[in-house]
Amino acid sequence: MRRRSVLLPALLGPASWMAATPAHAGGQLEEPLVDSVRTALSSAIANSAPPIPDFPDIDVRLRYLRWLGAMSNRLRRRKVDWTERKEFLQTVWYESRRAGLDTGLVLGLIQVESAFRKFAVSPVGARGYMQVMPFWTRVIGNGDPSVLFHMQTNLRFGCVILRHYIDRERGDLYMALGRYNGSRGRPQYPNAVFAAAKTWEWQEAGPVPASPIPGVPPERVPGG
Repeated sequence: MRRRSVLLPALLGPASWMAATPAHAGGQLEEPLVDSVRTALSSAIANSAPPIPDFPDIDVRLRYLRWLGAMSNRLRRRKVDWTERKEFLQTVWYESRRAGLDTGLVLGLIQVESAFRKFAVSPVGARGYMQVMPFWTRVIGNGDPSVLFHMQTNLRFGCVILRHYIDRERGDLYMALGRYNGSRGRPQYPNAVFAAAKTWEWQEAGPVPASPIPGVPPERVPGG
């Protein structure tokens, strides 16, 4: 199947993704990691803090709840059950900000990679919401690829890996997304993610509050 035909639904909008069944994502390529990078990534994965928001004040909490309500409405057709939808969005919000990523971008990536399907598997073996390749569990995890079907584990791996690629590409998000998909330098995948991310944009007037995630500076928390 040509990649253009695979990515076209992401550019056409949410309705076309509802009919998708297989995952047609690419896959990260296994590359040697220096010990310091391997240790840092392993540490980021091993931190088992639960994805429960901890807010410094009521204004930050209310801002989060307004975001949750807006995103829940947009996701309702893909995830009908409210509890499942809430837990998914809460975890995406936590893990993306923990990694210093824009939450809307991560949701756009998930839309393109798996169409929000927890048990999606691509032809090359990438798994779960963020289509993480199984070799990552051997490189920086416990070696058990089945954990990639666990929601928080998959989202944490995906966000940490994307942050790693962004840092490796010195902040070039276009190239980092291509590396995430195994298609570095080709425009189709980054453009599809950027287009899908527009569905998940959310901004509210007012000053950006301090980061609610301990250890993540406010400037690494895009969108407030």
